[in-house]
Amino acid sequence: MPETVRTRFAPTPSGPLHVGHLLAALQARRFADACSGSCLLRIEDIDVTRTRSREWVELMFEDLAWLELRFDGEVMVQSERFGVYAEALDRLRNRGLLYPCFCTRSEIKAQIAEMGRAPHSSLGYLYPGTCRNLPPDVVEERLARGDAHAWRINMERVQELIGCPEWEDMQRGIQRCVPVEYGDVVLARKEMPASYHLAVVVDDAAQGITHVTRGEDLFEATHIHRALQAVLGLPVPLYNHHGLLKDNAGKRLAKRDGARSLASLRAAGYSPQQVRDSLEAALSRGGIWLI
Repeated sequence: MPETVRTRFAPTPSGPLHVGHLLAALQARRFADACSGSCLLRIEDIDVTRTRSREWVELMFEDLAWLELRFDGEVMVQSERFGVYAEALDRLRNRGLLYPCFCTRSEIKAQIAEMGRAPHSSLGYLYPGTCRNLPPDVVEERLARGDAHAWRINMERVQELIGCPEWEDMQRGIQRCVPVEYGDVVLARKEMPASYHLAVVVDDAAQGITHVTRGEDLFEATHIHRALQAVLGLPVPLYNHHGLLKDNAGKRLAKRDGARSLASLRAAGYSPQQVRDSLEAALSRGGIWLI
């Protein structure tokens, strides 16, 4: 274990914090405290199609203060780091690992439908590679014309360069990343200067994160992150993908499923200790949240 343990809590301000966020924050804070380390706060607001007004950020800080959750050091804000992500993209582009994809989402769906049994991973259907080998003159013409496009990473070339690197999950042990199994994911588009996949590995390295604690729903994405760490020469943290909160029916609690927001619990008269106790009780029941 590193001499100085650093974890982080990295919410996206696309709505009120809910009890799932509380679980992630407490897991990161507790692990850091148990190791006499530090826990940092990062605002992941780079996706302008999902994040909303500054009011959500202010409400988030209110919720964290109400719960008496403490974080160390300066708060990192992704929307202030567009230049850093652009540099990382340039490094990948200069190595011939990026290519512009001019396909719309509807065109990709149609292409996949035509393929019948299209290749897919646990993260969904893989991009069929339509724009991967476009002639250079066609690419130059379309870019010069200003055609809308996203930047995808060529995972075949990535795997040729790095092979299949390993990473470690503290609950599941050593994992082997096979880049081509996850397809040519998007790393940037016009309305999103960097994807979550790119921003998270760049920011974890910048903040010196040694241990990433986050929900098991991101387990598969970590294979993509490991590939990006390898090609960008970034350090590899240890990972701990914890379970998620569920309702009585075993369905995952999430914002889109009407999970209880911390603001609503506060308005209903619950104290911070009651909310924390309810979370502990949920964990003892295998993640079943009853409030």
